[in-house]
Amino acid sequence: MVTGIVFHSVYLEHEQSPTHPERKERLAYTIDQLKEEGIFDSPEIKILEPVAASIEDVLEVHTREYIEFLREESKRGGIIDMDTNIPVGVFEKALMAAGGAIRAAKAVLEGEVDNAFAMVRPPGHHAKPHIGAGFCYINNIAVMVKWLLKRGLRRILILDWDAHHGDGTQEVFYSDNRVLFISTHQIPLYPGTGYPQECGEGEGMGYTVNIPMPPGTGDEGYKMAIEEVIEPLTLEFEPEFIAISAGLDAHFTDQLTGLALTARGYAEMFRWCVDIAEEICNGRIVATLEGGYSVEAALPYTNLAIISAMAGFDISAIREPENYLAELLWRKKAAAIPKLKSNIEEVKRVHSRFWKCFS
Repeated sequence: MVTGIVFHSVYLEHEQSPTHPERKERLAYTIDQLKEEGIFDSPEIKILEPVAASIEDVLEVHTREYIEFLREESKRGGIIDMDTNIPVGVFEKALMAAGGAIRAAKAVLEGEVDNAFAMVRPPGHHAKPHIGAGFCYINNIAVMVKWLLKRGLRRILILDWDAHHGDGTQEVFYSDNRVLFISTHQIPLYPGTGYPQECGEGEGMGYTVNIPMPPGTGDEGYKMAIEEVIEPLTLEFEPEFIAISAGLDAHFTDQLTGLALTARGYAEMFRWCVDIAEEICNGRIVATLEGGYSVEAALPYTNLAIISAMAGFDISAIREPENYLAELLWRKKAAAIPKLKSNIEEVKRVHSRFWKCFS
């Protein structure tokens, strides 16, 4: 099995400020860890060089008015909201991030690699058709999925595993029955959306599935969500391609969230995804990097976990250094599991109208 990694030095250049949570060290520390582990020297790994997404591809997702606004503000610096300013030059970097996602999809679709991980910045899943938000400018995974749909694919599964709800991606595909969007995310948390009752509209009714994760949810809870909701839906939908918004801020050391997932938990989630993709869609998976703000304690190990799982490496030794594990003891909450069970039952109730697996 060969796993493609999309990376370019431009992904280390974007920065809103040196102290902003979404800063270049998020990726720089990971690259150092991958080099230390010898990942880039493995015959199972292929580095994929990205190119910028075309304006035509971006306009499949975003309005022309927003893209022109972003282009012009990027020339002099501007602001979208209190969390998301527009640094000079960010437009070109955002096009490279979206282009990196497309490069990963193209490599998998054409058989250049078996699966791929687009380690891109800036992230994208909060970007809506008409505006960016939540550190995001162009919705990378949505641009990639639209690119795949234009090439004749009819059923694509998006799994959004960011701790924050992918409200932008949801909005893009809310009425599209070619795309099944499944999101696990912490509630309550920014952006305040992603309840089970948000299930699509028009032809897309039933094709948006939101699974709220209570604060303190750890590996056991994510496994439950997969077994109870995600796997039955995936098997019934039978996607031709799986796209993953790989948010890494569900980790127990992340300072912006309250979940309790471990690096090993991430590895096992991605190994499940690889296994089910091999069963139903010839192993075709692309993951794109989204959030994750624990620069030292999480990101080097969670990104390593994803790549190891996708490449078929041994994941039994994936774990954080022991000096971080004490934080897991107080972050993980016993009350999270009963609450999650209740949330899952509500998801099944809402979607029993649309899916045989819940009827």
